Amino acid sequence: MTSKVYITPQGAKKLRDEANNLWRVVRPEVTKQVSAAAALGDRSENADYIYGKKRLREIDKRIRYLTKRLDNLEIVDRVPDNQDTVYFGAWVRLEDESGEISVLRIVGADEFDTTLGWISLDSPMAKGLIGKKKESTILVVLPAGNAELFILDVSYQPFDS
Repeated sequence: MTSKVYITPQGAKKLRDEANNLWRVVRPEVTKQVSAAAALGDRSENADYIYGKKRLREIDKRIRYLTKRLDNLEIVDRVPDNQDTVYFGAWVRLEDESGEISVLRIVGADEFDTTLGWISLDSPMAKGLIGKKKESTILVVLPAGNAELFILDVSYQPFDS
């Protein structure tokens, strides 16, 4: 039994859309290309056929992964009662010791994106933030060393830029 994996509704939709696109659009196109290459005869030296079969295996592997993953997702779509506390899905505005302000969002492992400031629930930073309240100071153990951070604000909607 695999444990549930937390994800936002947007993250779950993105995974479902990817699986659907692979199954209904990409895989049929590649299958057509492989069939056309196979019709040309000798398959042992046919690069299009060999590459196409490899690509089909990769697509099938990804579809199997996504199907299994989607079965184990726990979509977190409700806002917690206490919105001043950091939980899954929260946007958090932080200030570090040098006064630099950053905004992070705590999301599932399948949807983290450092360019957006989205961090995985499993990351050291997220683990240090979960359960902490707005206007509190926390000590987070990071690969680069310990960091003391002040939680300026917590929101369950994106902050206005």
